[in-house]
Amino acid sequence: MSFDADLNACAALVERGDPLRFRAVMAVPVPARRVLFPLYAFNVEVARAPWVTQEPMIAEMRLQWWRDVCEEIAKGGPVRRHEVATPLAQVITPGDADLLDQLVAARRWDIYKDPFEDAAHFADYLNRTSGHLTWVAARTLGAADEAVVRDAAFAAGVATWLRAIPELEAKGRIPLVDGTADGVKALAGEGLERLQNARKSRALVSKNARAALLHVGQAETTLKAALAKPARVADGQLPDVAAQDQLRLAFRSLTGRW
Repeated sequence: MSFDADLNACAALVERGDPLRFRAVMAVPVPARRVLFPLYAFNVEVARAPWVTQEPMIAEMRLQWWRDVCEEIAKGGPVRRHEVATPLAQVITPGDADLLDQLVAARRWDIYKDPFEDAAHFADYLNRTSGHLTWVAARTLGAADEAVVRDAAFAAGVATWLRAIPELEAKGRIPLVDGTADGVKALAGEGLERLQNARKSRALVSKNARAALLHVGQAETTLKAALAKPARVADGQLPDVAAQDQLRLAFRSLTGRW
């Protein structure tokens, strides 16, 4: 695989900051990696921006920097030189940039300690983060049904969120609208149901676009564990999907059955 310095930098960022997606990208053909690494590196940079400082104003400025990048790409003019922004601008459309701008805006929630307003607010947060990222990735790679992709992305987003609950709470956040056992079970159940619905319609996602969904497969283990024993979420005792997913990822890569 021959990448330039920017793509190598993007790959390194994803390997450090999002190892599940990194392994999924390494299981797809090289042309798809050239699309996915800049997108996922962008996501890593945006996701960590609210957490690298205790000062809300500085965190806002960091997010605004990425919103400015998205605006430059959306306008179709020159884009600032940066190891992630430069290759990102080469693989996405102005419409994609608008969706990624919404992703950055949604991450403002991470800066502050206010709870989500209600279940709809939380669902919107997941749709604008996991959903927008996965939809942009999928439609850039090939033909795909948006509803199927977003259902799969929601499931993956819920699984990732549930694994992050202990860390979010330790940092003073209120990550769940309903943090009771019943609330956790309901959320995990919704994620699992949407994953199952998406899988029933796999045929609506082209072979090329499936490369953007390989990481979704690991969500099932997390969601089933949270549904069976919701106390494991707060205790940080959900299964280590990174350790369990090696053979399953190989199967998903060979079959496309995410």
